[in-house]
Order: sequence, then structure tokens, then C-alpha cells
Amino acid sequence: MQLLGEYGHRMSNKEATKAVVLLSGGMDSCVCAAIALERHGAGNVALLHAGYGQRTQERERRAFEGIADFYGVSQEQRLVVQLDHFRAIGGSALTDAKIAVPENELGAAGSGPPGSAIPVTYVPFRNAHFLSVGVSWAEAIGAGAVYIGAVAEDSSGYPDCRAEYYEVFQQLVRVGTRPETEIKIETPVIRMKKSEIIRRGLELGAPLHLTWSCYQGEDRACGVCDSCLLRLKAFAEAGVADPIPYRLAVRAHS
Repeated sequence: MQLLGEYGHRMSNKEATKAVVLLSGGMDSCVCAAIALERHGAGNVALLHAGYGQRTQERERRAFEGIADFYGVSQEQRLVVQLDHFRAIGGSALTDAKIAVPENELGAAGSGPPGSAIPVTYVPFRNAHFLSVGVSWAEAIGAGAVYIGAVAEDSSGYPDCRAEYYEVFQQLVRVGTRPETEIKIETPVIRMKKSEIIRRGLELGAPLHLTWSCYQGEDRACGVCDSCLLRLKAFAEAGVADPIPYRLAVRAHS
């Protein structure tokens, strides 16, 4: 049986073999994993999680393990890495305790140059580091794809979530791996709104109740950071209740 890839193209047998999925434990990466599992089959999907000293590192790791358990992914098909240099580099509210996470203010600028519209929660060039680990692992295990749940339209405006970023990285993969290696960077949700991602996740039976998006909560989401606001807005637009607990009784953001 042939499988449909991103934008409806027919996937070859080679494309339908092993894949590595970058799984942060968040909603977008969870649905991305569900898409990869549908395309490749559970036995062919490996899950990669990277901790980088972020505020909710332990909670995101629990989300990753919960999603991996839900899908029955073996320990041999899971890889957890620790990228502690991000905390040493700083420059982001997610890794630097001296920079506060904005509340009730979507896209609060401050981490970039003067006048920059890039939010303080942006971690400088983070996704390139994640992708590099993913490509290294994919080449080592003979996987033909690396999936990442980047979202361009309905996100906080991070520059490393744009489609052109991944198009350029794809060129780097081509010239930076063995000549016989063919690894595709797959971004199946990049052009979706977050509400569309939720609907797609529900169609696939993705465990959205196990995901974690909050930038500063551990047991209950704060409901006021960028990520919580975007998530609440998306669930409201999708017309379904968010299954995770929040610190305060929050109303749906429209």
C-alpha cells in the first residue's frame, strides 16, 4: 500500500521505513508523532527528546515518556539527550532565571536586538541543535526522515519555525551526510493553525491529554504564558475542551 506524505505526495517504500521524531512532549510534536506513526508504522518510528535546561524540563520529559508509553514505543527506540549549553548561553526566558516569562502578553519582545519583535521566550537557534541530533541519530540507525512539529502561522513568531528554515536545513543534510544517505526533514504541521493541529490530532487519536505546553508550570499549567494562551485559543477555536489542568480557572481565549 502506498502512503501519502506531506501535501499529498505519494511516499515510496523507502520513505515509509524508519523515521526519527523530535518529541518535546508538547501538543504540536505529539500530533507530528501521530502523523509519523500513521505513515511509517509503530515499529519504524524512533522518538527523540532533548532537555536543554528549560524551566519545565522535568515536566516535558514526563510528557515525552507518557506519549511514548501510549504508543508502545520501546526503550530502544527512545533517545533522551541533554543540551546543557543552552542554559550557559542564556538569552531566553526559558533558560535564564533572570528573564521573566511574560504573562497575558502574546509575543512579548525583548530577547532580540532593540526593536526586535522576537519574544523573550525564543531560545537562540534552538531547533538547529535539535535537528542536528535528530539527523545524526537518523543516519546512525538508517532512518529516512526526521520529523519536527514546527508551526509557522499560529506560533509566537520564532524565526526557527519558518518553512524556509527547514528548506535550507534540508540542503545542509544533503551535503553533510554520507553520499548514500537520504534523510528528509518532515514538517507536517508547519502550515497548519494550532486549532487545525488539534483537530488532526483528534482524528488520529493522539493523546493530547498527555501533552504539556506551559512555559512555567509543573503540575498545573499557568494559563497566562505565551504557550498557554496560544493553546487555550486553539482549543476554543477547535470547539473542544483542553484536557490538561490549569492553575487557575481560565476562560477560553478567542
